[in-house]
Amino acid sequence: MEQLGTLHDKLDIKILILFVLNQLPAPVDAQMLYDQVFCDAGIGYFDYADCLAGLVDTAQVEKAAGKYRISEKGTRNVEQVGSSLPYTVRRKATRTTAPIAEKLARFSMITAEHETTETGCNVHLAVSDGVGDILSMHVLASSEAQAAEMERNFQYNAEGFYHEIVRLLTESEESE
Repeated sequence: MEQLGTLHDKLDIKILILFVLNQLPAPVDAQMLYDQVFCDAGIGYFDYADCLAGLVDTAQVEKAAGKYRISEKGTRNVEQVGSSLPYTVRRKATRTTAPIAEKLARFSMITAEHETTETGCNVHLAVSDGVGDILSMHVLASSEAQAAEMERNFQYNAEGFYHEIVRLLTESEESE
């Protein structure tokens, strides 16, 4: 029976894993990485898992807290051999990782965390433009649940909060 897909060799699968990780700005879990690597129908889950483990063992991929990111060694290697992947596979991998990369980049510019004290929860919320914070604030929440809700809302609408705060701060009472 003829195999589907372009990639069947484990070396090609390893290069594709490195290629995908090199395009992602933040660590991803194994399933999200698999979803991106599976852009070629010739790749099976067990081959993928074996190749990923091999890349971790050779320090080309770093694993921390159940998430994977490309190492400096892996980046150097994929820059040298990434073009050996078929153009159609590289193009499809780039197209499938682009929305994920954009989402990860956005979330990496948003800080939403809290620290519990005896008076409540101090919530730190910030938005960065990649150079520095454009908005940073601390809010006291009465409970962990309220702090978690603030964090969740801020993460999903940080830009809206930023624009609304700027509007409120720059709107004069005379125009009302």
